Order: sequence, then C-alpha cells, then structure tokens
Amino acid sequence: MIQSNFMEKLLDGVQVEWKTLGEVAKIQRGASPRPIAKYITADEDGVPWIKIGDTVPNSKYVSQTEQKITHEGAIKSRVLKKGDFIMSNSMSFGRPYILNIDGAIHDGWASISDFENNLNSNFLYHYLSSNLVQNYWISRINSGSVSNLNSDIIKSLEIPILPLKVQEEIVRILDTFTELTAELTAELTARKKQYTYYRDKLLSFEEGEVEWKTLGSVVEIQRGKRLVKSELETLGKYAVFQNSMVPLGYYHKSNVKANTTFIISAGAAGEIGYSNVDFWAADDVYFFLNNNKIKSKYLYYFLLTQKTKISSQVRRASVPRLSKMVVEKLIIPIPPLLEQERIVSILDKFDSLTSSITGGLPREIELRQKQYEYYRNMLLSFSKQEV
Repeated sequence: MIQSNFMEKLLDGVQVEWKTLGEVAKIQRGASPRPIAKYITADEDGVPWIKIGDTVPNSKYVSQTEQKITHEGAIKSRVLKKGDFIMSNSMSFGRPYILNIDGAIHDGWASISDFENNLNSNFLYHYLSSNLVQNYWISRINSGSVSNLNSDIIKSLEIPILPLKVQEEIVRILDTFTELTAELTAELTARKKQYTYYRDKLLSFEEGEVEWKTLGSVVEIQRGKRLVKSELETLGKYAVFQNSMVPLGYYHKSNVKANTTFIISAGAAGEIGYSNVDFWAADDVYFFLNNNKIKSKYLYYFLLTQKTKISSQVRRASVPRLSKMVVEKLIIPIPPLLEQERIVSILDKFDSLTSSITGGLPREIELRQKQYEYYRNMLLSFSKQEV
C-alpha cells in the first residue's frame, strides 16, 4: 500500500513547476482531405489513415486502419510517428491513446507530440487519463462557448512538471497495476476461448450416440405477456425482460419460474438468456417450460452453440424479429439426464470464472482497475499551494 508519507518522501525537495500543455508540447488537429475517395489508395507509398473509431478496446494504443491515404492526400497532414499521443476532440472526447504505427490522423483527432524533454511518455498518459484531466475537459466543453475539444482547450491544460526520475518512479508504481490488469485480461480471454472449446466439444455427439429431436417436440415453448409502460416499476421484486437482456423495468409479479432458459424474439432478437430467479417475460420473449427430458441449463448451453445459426434466421426489418418456428425446428441432442447434469456442472464452472460479476476474473479485473484509478488519482494530484 502507498501511504501519504511515501509521497512526501518521493517529493521531498522536489520543485513542481506548472506549465500549460501548449508550452511543453506541440498540439495539432488532424486533417481529412476532400474528397476523401480521391486519395484512398492501396499503394505501398501510402500511409495508414487513422479514423475516429480505429482504437483497440481496453487498450491505450490505437490500431491501424486498413485504409491508406497517399502522401499527396495527406497534404503533409499530421503524419505522426509511432509513440505520439492522439485524443478524440469530438464524441468520446479526451481519452488519450498512444500510436503503435506511423500514420496520418483524421480531423476528429488531435495530436500531442514533441514533449520528451519535459515529460515521460507514460507519465503523460497516466496524467491525461486521470479524473482531474477528464473533469477539466468536461468543464470546458460544458461552458457553453465551445462544442468540441479543440486545440486551444488542449493547449490550456496545466501539467505538473516534475524531474524525469520522479515521473519514472510514479510510472513504475502505476504500471504495476496496469500490467496486472493486462495479465488478468489476457487470462480471461484465454479462459473464454477454453470455455467455448469445451462447450462445443461437450455438446457435440457422434451420429447414433444420442437421440436427436426438434426442440419443439421435446420442450414447450411459450411466449411472454406484454406489460404497458405505465405498469412498469423502477424498483420491484421481478425483472421484466422485453426486447433485450437488459431488464426493461420491474414488476410486482412474475410469470416465469426460476432456472428457466429464454430467448429474445424482437429487438435484440436471438439473444439467449438463463435466469436463476423468477422473472416476468414480456411478449417479445420466448421461454422454455422445464420437463423431465431436458435440463433447462443444458438447453441454455446448447442454444449458445447455435447462436450464429439462430441469428442468421432473424428477419432484418425496422425491428429485427425471430419467429417461433425457427426455434421449434432446431435439432437438439438428448443425452441421458445424468450426462446433461455432468455437462452443465463442467460448463457452470467455466461460466462462473469467465462471466461472474461477483466472482471470477471479471470481478478481479474490475477491482484491480479501481485500485489503479485510486492510486493514479492520488499519485497525480499535486496542490499548487503546497508547491
């Protein structure tokens, strides 16, 4: 644990100088040549063109777009080098990314470069990610005078300039947390792949090994009952599922018993769910009544293996819809109940590890991220009065 006396020792005798980002770095807005189509090329002399959205989720790096733009089209336009910072100046503005390639940036990005003499690159990344900076962007955007995170606003941000050795020590501490989170995330990805592999393997049977039947012949499929908006409750005992896996609201009654598999038929049509508590199914939900031939949780896991097939049968219109007939005609293997229970037991363990928000890896990742944010904000908060 990092105590306040550690910070006092770290900063003992250190002079903290405050400068605006514009004083210590070069800030530029990207450019998009017009018309775009004229300059898109597959030629080897082209450079990657980094559009808004070309980012890797849960990463501080920006990915490479497949599109390329010619040097002519780039119009000497903000061609940046690997390691430079960019941030969105519109939409989800203010989040920093580090380029992992050379490239020209779209005008929805702003670049931050040429700061190496004053700032450690990772120290700057952590600082730009902090709540302090994110709140500063929000306050400027909400001031009413501007509608996006323009270069002048970015230049106005005040940055604490510490000796590079101190910056490196702060980075070392914070990177310990981010590296642990990255390791856990990689572990989660591997476990999910492992889970999918074993799920598909456990639910694959050779011809003649088990009985195969249409789902409609072994399970009764019922449709939920509509609730009007005025009947919904903000807080209630039973979740109401309508057209997605996110509850539409709550109700004081339930119409489906616990431990039931269900499938969304409109909106997020084809999404498959399982509830271990009673709930209310609205009219865009099909649910499967439990019987003595097939375990409900076994059915849930099997339907997950059929998700691609089910999605391909969704009618794409203004509101996507899945017909009951498609579900009824699915062919399902029916092993003995004891074998179904064995399969469910194995897959439950994987599911808990990879999906649980109260335990397992997702919970551990969430806790480590919160721990990182806590120490990042503590380590990067410097009182101007104290310095």
